Amino acid sequence: MSPRTPPETIHATCVVIGSAGVLIRGSSGSGKSNLGEELVDRATARGRFAAFVSDDYCLGEAVNGRLVVRPPEPLEGLWERRGEGIVRVSHEPAAVARLVVDLAPVGEIDRLPEQGHGREEILGVKLPVIRLPEGRESLDARRVLRWVFEGPPQLVEG
Repeated sequence: MSPRTPPETIHATCVVIGSAGVLIRGSSGSGKSNLGEELVDRATARGRFAAFVSDDYCLGEAVNGRLVVRPPEPLEGLWERRGEGIVRVSHEPAAVARLVVDLAPVGEIDRLPEQGHGREEILGVKLPVIRLPEGRESLDARRVLRWVFEGPPQLVEG
């Protein structure tokens, strides 16, 4: 039997695009839910599979070297739409996280990061991380989808 860790709460929103679970982290009000909804809408409009998994909090578990994310039972199928309230959405019961998007204030994001794309270990699983400015859901959804479908951009070395 493969090693497993017990589920751990992760403060993040999760959507699945194609086969890639995308964890979106950020402070309260940073746009996690809005970016998640924008990703699902744009991917679906392109004819790609996309679905909600969990909003604001997820349960993460390392399984066979992968981070499996599920919604906590009380939040299953619920999504916050700022200004509208909590709504019911169709959702997937789990996703394998393949990318972490960190939303941060513009002043906290390097314009040209030296290392390119970072990686972070979550529950023993290393995942690529991209940092984006909070509150720019429409602009940044394109970047995240490009990353999911095409892989990380090839940076020019200077």
